[in-house]
Amino acid sequence: MELIKLLPDYYEKNVTMQTLQGLLSEVTDDLEQGLSSTISECFASTASELLARYEQLLGLEVDVSKPDDFRQERIRAKISGVGTTTKEMVKNVASSYSNGEVEVIEDAAHYRFVIRFVGILGIPGNMADLKLTIEEIKPAHLVVEYEYIYNVWSDVEMLTWEQAAARTWEEIRSNRINGINRQI
Repeated sequence: MELIKLLPDYYEKNVTMQTLQGLLSEVTDDLEQGLSSTISECFASTASELLARYEQLLGLEVDVSKPDDFRQERIRAKISGVGTTTKEMVKNVASSYSNGEVEVIEDAAHYRFVIRFVGILGIPGNMADLKLTIEEIKPAHLVVEYEYIYNVWSDVEMLTWEQAAARTWEEIRSNRINGINRQI
């Protein structure tokens, strides 16, 4: 911010005042950037420099090779996973990793529960970390299973062989294809 603009017009021609205000502007800009950066580091969803500290405090393995957004997801999931494990907690944690809607199906008679990804097709990108987090928060006597949704033949029957040949098998089974309005 140019502080000289905040002063009366008669200071515009004063070289000493322009120099002083220029120096003060640099200092206040640096302070503003520092404050903004400090505030960002106070929240797990916007931190970058302090991610390792958050991970250590929460007992998570520090892995600087992973992108910040994956590390932030894991921290948020761990924070939301504090306390008694409930169906809603598991659902929130799984949703935060998959960036889509999930269903949690309890099967108490068989000491298990199922996490079904219904908001996206295929396997979410960060399943390894999700599985680690779910293992940390779930009761030890319960088994967890994961279910994924893929396109079925009726979802892609409008594709010609030429259109299908232009895609990989994985793209056909786990991506939304133009014209497919399947309700997941």
